[in-house]
Amino acid sequence: MALSGGAGNGGGGDDALMMREALLAPPPAESKVEAEDLEEIRSVGAFLRHAAEENRKLWYLAGPAIFTSIAQYSLGAVTLVFAGHLTTLELDALSTENNVIAGLALGITMGMGSALETLCGQAYGAKQLHMLGVYLQRSWIILNAMSVLMLPLYLFATPILRVFHQDAEIASLAGRLALYMIPQLFAYAFNFPIQKFLQAQSKVMAMAAVSAVALVFHVALTWLLVGPMRMGLVGLAVALNASWWLVVLGQLAYILMGYCPGAWNGFDWLAFSDLTGFARLSLGSAVMLCLEFWFYMFLIVIVGNLENAQVAVAAVSICTNLFGWEIMVFFGFNAAISVRVSNELGAGRPRAAKLAILVVLMSSVAIGLAFFAAVLALRDVYGAPFTESPEVVRAVASLGVVFAFSLLLNSVQPVLSGVAVGAGWQWLVAYVNLGCYYLIGIPVGYLIAFPLRGGVRGMWGGMLTGVGLQTLILIGITLRTNWDKEASEAHSRIQKWGGSAALKASDR
Repeated sequence: MALSGGAGNGGGGDDALMMREALLAPPPAESKVEAEDLEEIRSVGAFLRHAAEENRKLWYLAGPAIFTSIAQYSLGAVTLVFAGHLTTLELDALSTENNVIAGLALGITMGMGSALETLCGQAYGAKQLHMLGVYLQRSWIILNAMSVLMLPLYLFATPILRVFHQDAEIASLAGRLALYMIPQLFAYAFNFPIQKFLQAQSKVMAMAAVSAVALVFHVALTWLLVGPMRMGLVGLAVALNASWWLVVLGQLAYILMGYCPGAWNGFDWLAFSDLTGFARLSLGSAVMLCLEFWFYMFLIVIVGNLENAQVAVAAVSICTNLFGWEIMVFFGFNAAISVRVSNELGAGRPRAAKLAILVVLMSSVAIGLAFFAAVLALRDVYGAPFTESPEVVRAVASLGVVFAFSLLLNSVQPVLSGVAVGAGWQWLVAYVNLGCYYLIGIPVGYLIAFPLRGGVRGMWGGMLTGVGLQTLILIGITLRTNWDKEASEAHSRIQKWGGSAALKASDR
């Protein structure tokens, strides 16, 4: 397949000159901080008018993004539902592999892919469309290399789980299942960069359509393999791998068919430049997100050391499964606000970015309160569809209050993380997550669960102290931010990650 980029072409000198002139030209008026920014809001009427317009833009992005997040999360959730009707051991093994092994890989690949939310979003806002495809290809290179490095996690899953004192039967079966799930790892490496590439251009309807087809396909294939064909956990693994690769190939076909003009110009040698610096930014994104993902992974691991571990792990797994569905709603808001903030900062519109943040927070808190009330009202019955064990259903019901507060707090936290990604604060938020989650949340939860014998509720409730503190700190950072300065830094970031690479390539 031919690679573009100016090397070896008869018109390479002209292409290089045009590239150099385009990059050295002064930025357009739209990129200056004050150019065509939102008017200063001085009345309630003006606020309501602008908020209504921003809400329309938000839901144009958030609606399909929420559907996409829920549909893709449901691939794993549907698999868990089918596993719950096998045996408790198989449910625990799948939950452990999904939350610990695949969860670790998901956090790293999704986190590293989220670097594109900053770069592609701000470049799109600044009209630097030609760099989006280059960023996408760089991310593919880095994430696939990282996936190769993560292979030992899958190959040696059983001994790794035993190091964390997981139940021997659960660890053994989860380890065997992990071997079948290796194709999913590489699907992640392609999928998340593609998603961020499409999100930055507001191509969210295409993502939603592909995800809908994949979910229907997954339900049908899972039923076939686990029901009539009786393939058990192996059938679940085959169906999950096939469905994730359907998502990847569907989105890739959309790009290659020409629906991203200007942003995708074919494979480019520029993708191999600035890999070290790009990897550093991707690593910051990964650390930020992984510290959030692993926080709940630690909950599963630590609960596995309690008395009656199989029931405890099953109850927490059901709650985290439902929690995952809810958090996907707010991941949709996360994606929407990341696009809005990065696009507005890239276009030099700081006041518009601030309004977008306020509107999305109002929407997410309202939805979080609705989830909070629903869980409290249904806490005695919401575990039943996931298991046939009355003991597990009772254990799930006992977690109702702490679970409801988790949902409420996490209606705000992903949105604030989306603001951070849109603004490029990944490393700052990573340090906040490290301190709040691992130096406060987990130690407090462990203290309540074991020395104070608070059990699963004590562990989860104690860990919520870390989530609450992290949310308060992110709110404080957002309120104190100089958004005019952030708009200027966005322009500098575009020059660093776009212009420098293009100039170096054109000099070759």
